[in-house]
Amino acid sequence: MDDELFQAAHAAMEKAHAPYSKFPVGAAIRAGDGRIYSGANIENLSFPEGWCAETTAISHMVMAGQRQILEVAVIAEKLALCPPCGGCRQRLAEFSGASTRIYLCDETGIKKTLMLSDLLPHSFETEVIG
Repeated sequence: MDDELFQAAHAAMEKAHAPYSKFPVGAAIRAGDGRIYSGANIENLSFPEGWCAETTAISHMVMAGQRQILEVAVIAEKLALCPPCGGCRQRLAEFSGASTRIYLCDETGIKKTLMLSDLLPHSFETEVIG
């Protein structure tokens, strides 16, 4: 388990813009280059037009030129062990493999480790689409 990934997700959660739901979320991704990319949920008054923490982290990773996710940590201020939503599960699958580790956190650290295949057992596979 990776404390650096947890710390990055926690720090990102602190920057969330969640004035409507009051549900801050942070996510951190370790990419194929070993670097960590983080993100927070960012809401918009035109709900549900905001975006999730995982989406923000993926965006940072892609903009840095990376395309492979090795592991992900997710933390929510008001819900321990908060998993990625359905849409984010598919977004993560776009850049991951079935064995990509997803760490679910609470305020003290990583508490549960799942594989992406546990969260999204029948995802669309990019090889089929390409």
